[in-house]
Amino acid sequence: MSRIPETFELLRRKSRKALIPFITAGDPTLAHTVPLMHALVDAGADIIELGVPFSDPMADGPAIQRSSERALKQHTTLEGVLEAVRTFRNDNTATPVVLMGYANPIEAMGVERFARAAAEAGVDGVLVVDYPPEEGSELLQALKACSIDSIYLIAPTSTDSRIREVAQAASGYIYYVSLKGVTGAGHLDLDEVARKLPLIQSQIRLPIGVGFGIRDGETARAVSKLADAVVIGSRLVQEIEASAPAAAVDKVRTLLGGIRRAMDE
Repeated sequence: MSRIPETFELLRRKSRKALIPFITAGDPTLAHTVPLMHALVDAGADIIELGVPFSDPMADGPAIQRSSERALKQHTTLEGVLEAVRTFRNDNTATPVVLMGYANPIEAMGVERFARAAAEAGVDGVLVVDYPPEEGSELLQALKACSIDSIYLIAPTSTDSRIREVAQAASGYIYYVSLKGVTGAGHLDLDEVARKLPLIQSQIRLPIGVGFGIRDGETARAVSKLADAVVIGSRLVQEIEASAPAAAVDKVRTLLGGIRRAMDE
């Protein structure tokens, strides 16, 4: 069974909002991925989104594109990402892990084989950017059979009919993309987020996490007043990129810890 619903329920009882950081597996090296995951938890992460590197990450801005390029140069594969999750589970059996990526690596492995391998490794959710509900039914059923949640994106431009389609397919939580564009782009419009979220919440009963454009504690705190979860990725990936590999773990822990404290104030 996925750990995601229980995590949100525990947070609800404590009147706290979820902090969901994103890093790319294999960046700066695959050997750093598990220590980085533990550092995220130490800093206050409630759920981890772990990016599966891909050569053409269409929804990602330059920072995450470069992280995928670095990971691929380190020969990071989907199998290697699953092995990292399996290793993480040796010491952490509580924190949900969501794989975020694109369809090609999954299709290359085979949908059913991937779902079984992900479940065995300890994955709780999967978000495939280029699998909309109408095209991802095979994966959806395979994940459901393995008790893995299917996470879907909703954008500011999503129509009511699209929201209803997502509501029928999704489980775990919804990832609301707060900006029109790619990760790391633009300026977050909190008024627009505040306007859009009630419309989504009226049709979807799952928790909603907001991502794209969240770069500091002040913004994270403001978003946490509107949504069930705050998703932060590009800023963490930039910190990894700017750091020497040996310093990346501590740098990420410090950055995310400040964001967690800001959310809890």
